[in-house]
Amino acid sequence: MMIARHVRVRGRVQGVWFRAWTREQAAELGAAGWVRNCPDGSVEAHFEGDKRAVEQLIDRISSGPPGARVDDVQVETADPAQLGSFDVRR
Repeated sequence: MMIARHVRVRGRVQGVWFRAWTREQAAELGAAGWVRNCPDGSVEAHFEGDKRAVEQLIDRISSGPPGARVDDVQVETADPAQLGSFDVRR
C-alpha cells in the first residue's frame, strides 16, 4: 500500500548535511520524494512509498544526521505524486 506524507522539520537542520542524509535514508528504505531547505531555516520534504518505508523515514528524520538538532517534526497526509526517485531540491 503506497502512502505519502508532507513533512516539515525545524531545529538546526540546515548546513548539517540534512538533505543529503535524508536522500541516503530514503534510498536505503526504498522511499521516493524530495527534500528542500526553506527560507525560515526549516527543511520541507515529501515522502512516498510503502507505508513501512515512509514511517521509518519519518522516524529517522526525527533524530536527523550527526550535527543536526531536530526540535519539531510536523507530518501531514499527502497525495502520492507517483515519483520514481528521491531528489534534493533547492
